[in-house]
Amino acid sequence: MRQDDRGGERWVPGIQDQVSPLLRVLVRPPRPFDLQAWRDFGWRDEPDPGAAAEEHRAFRAELERAGAEVIVGEASVDGDPDAIYAYDPILMTDRGAILLRPGKLERRREPQAVALDLEDAGVPILGSLEEPACAEGGDMFWLDGTTLAIGRGYRTNDEGILALRELLPGTQILAFDLPHRRGPRECLHLLSLLSPLDHDLVVCFPPLMPVRLMEELVARGIAYVEVPEDEFDTMGPNVLALAPRLALALEGNHETKRRMEAAGTEVRTYRGDEISRKGDGGPTCLTRPLARG
Repeated sequence: MRQDDRGGERWVPGIQDQVSPLLRVLVRPPRPFDLQAWRDFGWRDEPDPGAAAEEHRAFRAELERAGAEVIVGEASVDGDPDAIYAYDPILMTDRGAILLRPGKLERRREPQAVALDLEDAGVPILGSLEEPACAEGGDMFWLDGTTLAIGRGYRTNDEGILALRELLPGTQILAFDLPHRRGPRECLHLLSLLSPLDHDLVVCFPPLMPVRLMEELVARGIAYVEVPEDEFDTMGPNVLALAPRLALALEGNHETKRRMEAAGTEVRTYRGDEISRKGDGGPTCLTRPLARG
């Protein structure tokens, strides 16, 4: 673990927040050469490079329509199709970015590439995780401005959680064990199970939720929209908050969309047959919010 000497400087107030209006966001477009390694990275099927590029352009347009400045990261991670999932390599804090160390071995080069993108975007680096610590962004979300929830599973280990506690003094870190389900090769992050929609509302799949996290939601007065079982594997719980009760979701999960709307959330959708369904990465995975407010 290493801490940057600029770590005491607060630079973007409000980024320790999952639902306030999205102001600035980092994305990484798919590259045809990288997509050729889809099988080695466990994708479900071969993506079509042209269709993937078009889907990603349309996805970026949805982010811009919501009022966000979209930063397109260009630093290469040759042969890594997962590099389009910008949420996982880093954790954003009010003091800068923490470079994580993915539990998925094939993704270990991504944090340094994203660091170059962040440098171009003027984002400071607070610190980084080093061996044996492992953690992925998909296992983390801010419950509030001073409380970080972390899923302990096959992608994030105890050493990673300890390193983050040391890098974030004054932050309450709540760790929750994730279910085994299909084992280490499955991409099951904490945010595979839920997504915040507002400060008092999430969408989630209760059958796989950690008990203590469900209890924490109840204690905080946070209600939930339940994803039906037949829409869990199609990423029903993976939703990006563009603003409080304004969400961007993968098209096709019609019942989850209906339930979110019934709970007062406006739901916009995007087509992600190539960039989402084949690689198991929804709208949260495809983005790394840099500023909210």
